[in-house]
This record gives sequence, C-alpha cells and structure tokens, in this order.
Amino acid sequence: MKTSLNTIRGAEATRFQTVGGRPPPRDTRPQPVPVPRLTGELITTRDGRTLLLRDIHRDDVDALRRGFAALTPDEIRLRFLHPLTDLPAPMARQFCDIDTEHALAIVLLDPGDEVAPTIRAVARAYIDPVTLAAEFALIVQHDFAGQGLGTLLMQRLIHACRQRGAVELWGDVLSENGAMLELCAHLGFARQLAFHDPGIIRVQLTL
Repeated sequence: MKTSLNTIRGAEATRFQTVGGRPPPRDTRPQPVPVPRLTGELITTRDGRTLLLRDIHRDDVDALRRGFAALTPDEIRLRFLHPLTDLPAPMARQFCDIDTEHALAIVLLDPGDEVAPTIRAVARAYIDPVTLAAEFALIVQHDFAGQGLGTLLMQRLIHACRQRGAVELWGDVLSENGAMLELCAHLGFARQLAFHDPGIIRVQLTL
C-alpha cells in the first residue's frame, strides 16, 4: 500500500505540534561521572589499612588525579625525573586508557571513599614490541611508604611482564633516589650510569 506525501507531512506536523511546533530539546542534564570499579585483590598494609590491588581502568582518571594531588614535589620529581605541578585530565586519561597489547599498569586503590576513591600507588610498564624490553615506572605515596607496597607492585609487574614475553625490565632512576635503587637491588636489578645523564642510574633486570 502506498503512503502519500501529504499523509507523511501530516504525521510530521502532528508530531511537532505535541512539542509546541519544535523538535523536542536534547537532554542537556550533566551525565554521571563513572566511578572506578571497587573490585580487586584486598591488600592489608603493615599498619592495618586496606587497599585494592588491580589493573588500572579507563575510569580511574579522577582517582589518579586525586592521588597525584597528594604527592609531594620531591615524589613527583623522582617519579617523572623533572618537576610537574599538575596532572592535567588529558594526561591522566592517557595514563589510564592504555594500550593493553603493549602496556600494563597495576594500581593500589584506597577505597575509603567509595564515591571518590584515590590511587595511592602505581607500577606500570611498556613493552617494546620489537626488542621485547619493558620500561617500568613506580610511585608510592609517602603516607604508604615503608609498607612493602613498592616491592609487592614490582614483583607483580615482573611476573606480568614475563607472562607477556618480555625479556628485560629496565628503568631510569635519579641517583639521589636511594629508596628506589635499594628496592631494585633487592629484586636483582643490575645498574649502570645512563650515558645521556650522569645524574641518572639505569637499572636492568633480565627476565
């Protein structure tokens, strides 16, 4: 059965009449911000606090920025090898939305506030698909230092990189970062001066 053009136009006119002769307005209400999933492996620190150990999620952006805001300037400099006053949202999204084929990141999430949890520690690695060498980075907030969390995260990172076929794990550490150098020595990393900067020690572990 054919429908005339006039019939279609009449139907359209009736539809617009129900909203005052104009198309209905778009929903401009603010959309809810995703809350990080509070699931993972429960870890109890030596002083009795509880953290969640899990892989990083795409919706961890706000939790990561809250964690960054709690870092001291020295902690930021030791982690990034240069001063950084802020973690912009685009950079945080890049850190959270990783290419899981070549990268991994493990976090310790403080679930104290279920609506606004905070990431307290991060260990991450990028595996070069050609050389299969993985570059790592680690940071643990000062309030959670001395709890063995850095060792735990590095052990998990080493295991995960081995599982993915990486043959080496390496990182650049400021020579003044004694705690990180001591941790790496404990885990069996070799060290050498970085050729491009005498103030940086390159640590390497054969996997």
